Amino acid sequence: MTVHVTGAHRVLALREHVTFDLSQITQVVMAEVDLRPPWVRAPGTFFPGVIAAGTFRGKGRKEFWDTQFVGQGIRIELSGGPITRLVVDVADPKLAMATLRTAAAAA
Repeated sequence: MTVHVTGAHRVLALREHVTFDLSQITQVVMAEVDLRPPWVRAPGTFFPGVIAAGTFRGKGRKEFWDTQFVGQGIRIELSGGPITRLVVDVADPKLAMATLRTAAAAA
């Protein structure tokens, strides 16, 4: 699976895409609006309550974020790969979650 970063977020995230295997998905849920990334940006941009875009690291975690904290984000928990979590905004969160859950179950 490839998640493409679009628009100005490519510059803020310093990344054009993130790739992972569907079999690595352990959970897909709505991202909590008050959820915050781990402290260490490597590389990325973070303005509290405004935007988180890029790679963030914490204790045993490596996460990719591309969200503006407006309720359009989904949280994808992963295992078995270098990235442990993705938090990304999507146009239709319910459709994206259903699609990812179905694809992960089939993988």
